[in-house]
Amino acid sequence: MSRIACVFPGQGSQYRGMGRQMAEAYPIAREVFERADAALGFPLSRLCFEGDEEALKRTENTQPAILTVSFACYRVLEQAGVRPDFVAGHSLGEYTALCAAGSLAFEEAVVLVRRRGQYMQEAVPLGEGAMAAILGVSAEIVELVCREAAQGQVCAPANFNSPQQIVIAGHTAAVERAVALARERGARRVILLPVSAPFHCALMRPAEERLAEDLARVAFADLTIPLVNNVDAALITSGEAARDGLRRQVSRPVRWEESVRRLLAEGVTTFIEVGPGRVLSGLIRAIDRSARTLAVEDPVSLEETLKELRA
Repeated sequence: MSRIACVFPGQGSQYRGMGRQMAEAYPIAREVFERADAALGFPLSRLCFEGDEEALKRTENTQPAILTVSFACYRVLEQAGVRPDFVAGHSLGEYTALCAAGSLAFEEAVVLVRRRGQYMQEAVPLGEGAMAAILGVSAEIVELVCREAAQGQVCAPANFNSPQQIVIAGHTAAVERAVALARERGARRVILLPVSAPFHCALMRPAEERLAEDLARVAFADLTIPLVNNVDAALITSGEAARDGLRRQVSRPVRWEESVRRLLAEGVTTFIEVGPGRVLSGLIRAIDRSARTLAVEDPVSLEETLKELRA
């Protein structure tokens, strides 16, 4: 049986003006932005719709902004009668997925991810950490390169995004050594990423510890839609498993390729990327070209997706 998964993007998908057309066209989307503004105590909606790129790039702003836009898009899709069989999110996107699955209240989530962004930023002094995308070599080679490059520092895979794209993170010097080694081992392309902190590696443990205290104070209901989580690529339905997964994913790699393959094994043939950008759609196609990818980020893409689903 053909099944549908809604997938939600993480940091890096943001752009100026995101969500504005949805808020203007659909009251239910506008309400989500109003709820975010009230929960945070400042106009996040204005930052999304007309804020400058630099402000939007700051981690503590980026995370609640992407969550809000993605959840607003999901609410419109849900109102149109689409209910997925599964949900998943890339890093930050797992919070949106849990909101969609009824496990986490949106107001709680938007405050949590703002703090998450602050904690992650503060965990490592600016300039001391880095991330790089390595394209065209296997996970085994990337892991070997990271071990050789560490030399007593932190250097490890942070995102297993697709068979051909793995992101690494750690101390700046170690990541730079790994980049040079990856080129020697045949990497097709290596890109140092313009990020403000080395996410999803052991350097984020101080952020994980701080976030754990916040997560412990928030209620997590059992999920009404099963979720494949980042940290284990496991299918979960309990609120406690959701809480635990959010805590552990801060300092551990995002297993996106495994997550997509798990969804495919569960019978998913259609993936709807809900939120800004098309990053996840590209990764899913790189994992399995037979998968159908759709997107919802504005009224035009919404109508195109609904038309495809009706066909």
